[in-house]
Amino acid sequence: MEYLLARFPDDAARLREKVALAEVVGGDGVPVTASTAFAPRSFVYLYRDPPVETRVPFEIEILHRDRDLLVVDKPHFLASTPRGRHIVESALVRLRRDLDLPELTPAHRLDRVTAGVLVFTVRQEARRAYQLLFEQRLVTKEYEAIAGFDQALTLPRTVHSRIVKERGMLQCSEAPGEPNAHTRIELLEARGDLARYRLLPRTGKMHQLRVHLNSLGIPIVGDNFYPLLYDVAPEDYSNPLQLLARSVEFADPHTGETRRFVSERRLSAWERTGPPNP
Repeated sequence: MEYLLARFPDDAARLREKVALAEVVGGDGVPVTASTAFAPRSFVYLYRDPPVETRVPFEIEILHRDRDLLVVDKPHFLASTPRGRHIVESALVRLRRDLDLPELTPAHRLDRVTAGVLVFTVRQEARRAYQLLFEQRLVTKEYEAIAGFDQALTLPRTVHSRIVKERGMLQCSEAPGEPNAHTRIELLEARGDLARYRLLPRTGKMHQLRVHLNSLGIPIVGDNFYPLLYDVAPEDYSNPLQLLARSVEFADPHTGETRRFVSERRLSAWERTGPPNP
């Protein structure tokens, strides 16, 4: 105890509370007490309190739940899993707590700024089979985006490019070499200088859809990364990225049954546009 107090002097009061509650354990899993002897070069597991997070003011809608799967409609601005400053305010932690599902695990991931269908496994025993579907690209994913409209652009088309992420850089970029990212882009409807697109990615590179639309000169509305990177305040929810994971479809690994889950969300920028172009 003397060693821990010396190591974490600013947390002395909370540290004593954690020891009293048996929340500090040794490498053998046995709780540390006030009289536990110091053992050099041994492991002690002490979980510090996470910072207080501001709640993301949007709710998660449940699309489907069974013994193995929980499928939700994730809102914009909510992280899929704990990362960086978003720990408690992530879909995974919220759902584990709200639904009392301690083994809940994501089968894949959506960016914090992307809304739409997100699939979780409920039980540890079911986890690997569904995760493999996504890893082996056996899942058909459909996205929807609101972006600029270029009448001269020939669509549908499939964009093939090599996307790379340099260490220390926030943006991804396209580089010469063998393509590692493939996206089919279809025009659904145009209204003025904006259009609604269906995006069918065949690969899952970081920021792939955002990079590919930007490469065609039609960046997604609300994208603060492409073409230009600019800061957005952490609690500024006024201009969400107009990108939605509309649906996922796959053959269930246990039954072979085709399963399809569809988002019920609508992209706000489209709701504000006028009538379709003639």
